[in-house]
Amino acid sequence: MASANLRAELECSVCLNIYTDPVNLRCGHNFSMASGDLRAELECSVCLNIYTDPVNLRCGHNFCRVCIDLVLDTQEGSGGYSCPECREKFPDRPALQRNITLRNIVENFLSVQPDQEESGVFCTHCVDSSVPAVRSCLHCEVSLCDKHLRVHKKSPEHILCDPTLSMESRKCSVHKKILEYYCTEDDTCICVSCSLAGEHRGHQVEMLGEASEKKKETLRNVLQELLTKREETEERVQSLQEHRRKVEEEAAGDTERVTVLFRDLRRRLEDLEKRVLREISGRAERISIFIRDLEIKKEELSRKLRHIEELCNMMDPLTVLQESDTGDLCDTEDGDNEDRERREKLLHDGGGLDVAGISHTLHTLSDIITEVNVDFYIQRAADILLDVNTAHNNLHISDDRKTVSWSHRNQNRPETPERFQNYPQVLSSQSFSSGRHYWEVDVGGSDVWIVGMCYPSIDRRGGWESRIGYNKKSWGLVRKDDQYGVTHDSKEILLPTNPSNNRVRIDLDYEAGRISFYDLCDPIRLLHTFTTTFTEPLHAGIYVGRGCIKICGGGMGRCEKSA
Repeated sequence: MASANLRAELECSVCLNIYTDPVNLRCGHNFSMASGDLRAELECSVCLNIYTDPVNLRCGHNFCRVCIDLVLDTQEGSGGYSCPECREKFPDRPALQRNITLRNIVENFLSVQPDQEESGVFCTHCVDSSVPAVRSCLHCEVSLCDKHLRVHKKSPEHILCDPTLSMESRKCSVHKKILEYYCTEDDTCICVSCSLAGEHRGHQVEMLGEASEKKKETLRNVLQELLTKREETEERVQSLQEHRRKVEEEAAGDTERVTVLFRDLRRRLEDLEKRVLREISGRAERISIFIRDLEIKKEELSRKLRHIEELCNMMDPLTVLQESDTGDLCDTEDGDNEDRERREKLLHDGGGLDVAGISHTLHTLSDIITEVNVDFYIQRAADILLDVNTAHNNLHISDDRKTVSWSHRNQNRPETPERFQNYPQVLSSQSFSSGRHYWEVDVGGSDVWIVGMCYPSIDRRGGWESRIGYNKKSWGLVRKDDQYGVTHDSKEILLPTNPSNNRVRIDLDYEAGRISFYDLCDPIRLLHTFTTTFTEPLHAGIYVGRGCIKICGGGMGRCEKSA
């Protein structure tokens, strides 16, 4: 019998097994360490609180009955139902099965939680020992355990609430009466005296329970909106993950094809280099060979000259006439035609260097490189047009809506909510809510400007913070006082080197959440990239402090500088 009692003393009250890695709380109760992780397993994924009346769906996931009923109510009329945890579809509203085992685990878990004792709320009447209170009476200003609660008076003036040490917080600070009503005009809890004779007299009031239910209904609507947004975010994540898998699969094939292409280009370049070098070195070598042949021929002619001179100087006729090789000596045209042809060819045809072939090969290579650049580039430039309805009245917009200029003359356009009132700014008429786009501007006509992207909800009438890049709703590339920088939410970053070209490019990748600024020098140079998650469509935006700025078309051609 003693051993059986000992085993009971060694069991964890949560898992009902012998303690594993036992720990104790300040209240003195002991638990297995694993029971500390049990709370996370007992939380509803909708309200994130411990299950209340847990039920489960056919897919096996558990929820509070109230929470899952609310979710299913919002799905009614949408053509089907789904589990908020795993998204399993149900053609009809699923039946909810009570999870009795889970309910018992929750009750057992909550029964051993030391919250009440740790909070220090004990029964007022149990003076001999500290017994945790289960309710407090605001009328009597006492806290009660289960035993004293059963004998407590049940008359209406006795208002019971959860155990609390601060009963004064539940009473009116002016009249010291219990807070029973809610003033809807002042959004505060009041007592009966406040509503009848106090500062809230004549105001619209509600019972606390009624006001609480209305607030709960508002919170449930917010909860549903958050659930919907979470589902949409999860769908976006799943869509992007699937797209990433496809991109990775395509990237493997693209990598192989590009590797083969560049390997072939390198081989062609190496072959061309060897051939050109051979032609260049062969040209001098052929001339050297010809010179050597002519030197030999020259020596032969010199020999003949000497022999003929000797014959001419002889006095004996018989010796002169009997000379056997005089025919050879007299043949002076042997090989002359061939030598002249070789000389002319070496002097006029570049020694055999195939300039036309080299030029053709290089032009073909240039075409290939250009084609690769086009294939790998984002896409063609967006056709940006400025929206006159947003332009500040000191900005002049050209007829083609491509150029914006600062003007001292007021344009006298009507004041509308869309128009910038305090700063010389203008937005594009187009907005971008998906995809990849870019646009280019010629900033050479101004020395004070900002170009970038912004949400349509940017403040049109505010102060300094309403400029592009100086709030959370816009991103900009800035030039002022001969300094360049990028800015967002008034956080300005100076560029280490200034753009070397009067033309800049703004790239947008909406899904990736990137806005990049480029200097269109040769080669093109990245200035800065902002990374975020976009929550609204984006418009192109321009600030002009002096001079003018012109929107350019796509491609790498030169843009006419603004006057």
